Amino acid sequence: MGTAMDPVLWEKEAQTAYAQRAYEIAAQAFEKAAGAYDEGGEVLKAAEMRNNASVAWLQAERPEAALRCVEGTPELFAQAGDKRRQALALGNQAAALEALGQAEIALEIYRRAADGLKAVGEMENYARVMRRISALQVQTGQQFAALFSMQAALEYQPKLSPRERMLKSLIGTVQRLMGIK
Repeated sequence: MGTAMDPVLWEKEAQTAYAQRAYEIAAQAFEKAAGAYDEGGEVLKAAEMRNNASVAWLQAERPEAALRCVEGTPELFAQAGDKRRQALALGNQAAALEALGQAEIALEIYRRAADGLKAVGEMENYARVMRRISALQVQTGQQFAALFSMQAALEYQPKLSPRERMLKSLIGTVQRLMGIK
């Protein structure tokens, strides 16, 4: 089967496969949807499908494929002035790099994604990215920075578990003891 099939049908097939946790099948279908959208001249929709494929490839534990799919898409969204999708694409790119063990590069790209998400008011996604930043900062020996990143994540997370509320309180206590707040 080529990409001649209607891109919307490929997209629906991909979404169904993803919902069924058939991530590799979903990724392949998202890539076919991207190709079909490209053929139809819908470059931004194709880039969106590549980002969806990237997420699915990550779920399928194929970070190389995830990175390949997302490469170049943040720039496409930036050129189109779509700051939201640019920030999301940066987050996907950082996730692929993180999965490939490239923590320092992933951290820098996650920061760009976080800034973009915050700027467009995507606070739930911002909180998710800040959690990843915090985790990477811990891995790279930046414990204090990790603490503040986690605080930012918890600040914008819509609903906190009892454990997260306690963590937020502890972070506030540490900051007060350090004379930061």
